[in-house]
Amino acid sequence: MSLFSKVIQNIRNSFSRTSSMQSVEDYLYYSQVKLQNFIEQRLDKDLGMQDYLKNVKYAPVEDFNPGLEWFNVTEPLSFKKHLKGKVVVLDFFTYCCINCMHIIPDLREIEKEFSVEDGLVVVGVHSAKFENEKISSNILAAVQRYNINHPVVNDANSEMWKNCDVQCWPTLLILGPNSNPIVMFTGEGHKDDLRVCIRNALKFYKENNLISNHQLPLKSAYHFLPELKGPLLFPGKITNFLDENNHELLAVSDTGNNRILILKDDGSILQQIGGRKLGFRDGNLEEAEFNNPQGLVFLNKDILFVADTENHAIRRIDLKKLKVDTVAGTGVQGQDLHGGKLWTSQAISSPWDLCIYRTPDMDLTFHPDGNPPVRNVLIIAMAGTHQIWALFLEDTVWWKCKKYPAGTCINIAGSGKEENRNNSYPHAAGFAQPSGLAICHTTKEVYIADSESSSVRRLHLIDGKVTPVVGGARNPNDLFAFGDKDGALFDAKLQHVLGLAISRNERILFVADTYNHKLKKVDVAENMVTSITIPSVDIKGGSSTGLREPAGLCVSYDNKKLYLADTNNHSIKVLYLDSNQNVNKIETMTLRKACDKVTALDKSKYDIIIRNPLQVSCEGGKLIVSMDLVFENGLGLTEGAPQTWLVDLPDITWSAVPLNGTDLKNIDLVISVPVSEHAKENNVDFIFNLVTCTSETCLPKSFIVRLPIHYQNEKKMSVNEKLTVAISPDKMKIL
Repeated sequence: MSLFSKVIQNIRNSFSRTSSMQSVEDYLYYSQVKLQNFIEQRLDKDLGMQDYLKNVKYAPVEDFNPGLEWFNVTEPLSFKKHLKGKVVVLDFFTYCCINCMHIIPDLREIEKEFSVEDGLVVVGVHSAKFENEKISSNILAAVQRYNINHPVVNDANSEMWKNCDVQCWPTLLILGPNSNPIVMFTGEGHKDDLRVCIRNALKFYKENNLISNHQLPLKSAYHFLPELKGPLLFPGKITNFLDENNHELLAVSDTGNNRILILKDDGSILQQIGGRKLGFRDGNLEEAEFNNPQGLVFLNKDILFVADTENHAIRRIDLKKLKVDTVAGTGVQGQDLHGGKLWTSQAISSPWDLCIYRTPDMDLTFHPDGNPPVRNVLIIAMAGTHQIWALFLEDTVWWKCKKYPAGTCINIAGSGKEENRNNSYPHAAGFAQPSGLAICHTTKEVYIADSESSSVRRLHLIDGKVTPVVGGARNPNDLFAFGDKDGALFDAKLQHVLGLAISRNERILFVADTYNHKLKKVDVAENMVTSITIPSVDIKGGSSTGLREPAGLCVSYDNKKLYLADTNNHSIKVLYLDSNQNVNKIETMTLRKACDKVTALDKSKYDIIIRNPLQVSCEGGKLIVSMDLVFENGLGLTEGAPQTWLVDLPDITWSAVPLNGTDLKNIDLVISVPVSEHAKENNVDFIFNLVTCTSETCLPKSFIVRLPIHYQNEKKMSVNEKLTVAISPDKMKIL
């Protein structure tokens, strides 16, 4: 059966259970065909869209079933009440899917342009692929991790998916103000078309008095972060390096905080890189900006490479010169499946993990003594295009004696099709969202955590052959062969594995079996995986040690410990290994500052207004702060001018989400307060840079709202604080 025939058959099957569709042809138009015809006839997107809206007459979709669990709202939403009078975008997604992740920035940008008051509401409909993704606590963590601020519903049994005849992830369905379907988009890359549709739909329905400006009962999912979370927020990956003095350095991608931390092995934080703001910016360690960084690897003690995933870039951190620069990627998602351009001229897509392969230069012409120099090649798990890429850091002669100039960034394995296909020819092989790497120098192989096929694969770096290790299915098109079963090759089952690390003797491969919340090990000679039992009690704190979606790990240089990024527990776990590579004890690493905070922010230029001290527990906890700005005596914000705020925390062991923003109507953040080492006052500063005006003049306003924090011997771990700041032309005060 051809692919088109399969699509038609799926439509016929859907048609048999959907009363709102009058024919198979109508269903096809319900996608993008009919809209495209109107646009082509009018030769103008806006005119074509207006004509389309006058003619489209699909029956309303069924309402959400009662009893579903919702996020970012205080009560379940319905089309009859909350969404009546709104243009609604239903985003059908599953949080493991890289294509679904690519949609999130597009939606965030559109939501900034069209607000709820304007009449637009985006609703995430989470229809899971994996069993683990049906659990509401895991969806909540994903909503927090990916900074999703709109309402999300757990469509655990895919009822809304079926009601709307959705066929794949991601799918976007635009509905009118009476839950009437307008158009459906499948896949990613529709941002411009979405914007045209939404703008014209709002205009059309407003002219017909069908749009309402009412608010929704929103409540940030960040409010449900753990009380004693610590400074990390969804750490993704961890790596290490042994310096010339046998001191082990650790680097952690603190993904949710958009920063990289450099640690000692005792948890002392030596340096923070980035973290003040989500963005894409090179520069010194403080001003650099990242966007959900994941994999990282040391080239040496001074150079660290980072897979800056949602910036679609590879960043280089120079710890000696104290600067960050970009070595590959443009900051915009690329679609190239081949590559071959140099350095930052090569666009890439969602790099997720990195490792360094050291290979002798194969150009013997220049090395007649038979001792060629070793070249460094950065291997990249390119999740966004389902491939393995390489960045050649030096001029290198490699496969088939082909010369790659320094800076060449190129696909070395994978067709770009999302599949679990092993092959003797690297570009005929297929991967499914590769997300973890581990290099074996002895056999010159790289092991790959192929997350969407729930398998571990092997790429031979001598000839490019791709072979199975454990997990997945023999059928290369079966990406649903997941589970939790020890065994060999395809008999073994994993669930969305993300992290790998190889033992120092390179005989055992440790696996973070992410969606099974487990640690496993693979005998690489036998292709045999077995589960590792984790002690149930943390030796340091006596607390439970259950893992939650661990995503990254590395082996200590003495081979006696594993460092594990326990992502949804917001922590780094230290697992102690016995001689059989089993875990005999576990502890949570306590992060502490190793030096005083250094900041480049000059606060002397700001007016400071101070609230009375706020009491928090000396055992740490969570501070939820919301702030309203009230403008008085004819003062208001200058329309179109930039308005920004950010929060400045006492030191590196504190964290906040979000750290900054431009929306002054919804200043709502959660601050993680660390355990008090000394009974002293700390200040949390909210820094505002506003452009205001009266009817006569413009008045820039730069001021700080200071919140003094006092530690007390009390057990209250969660504190809510609501502030109202009145701003007039000549003064400011806290009401």
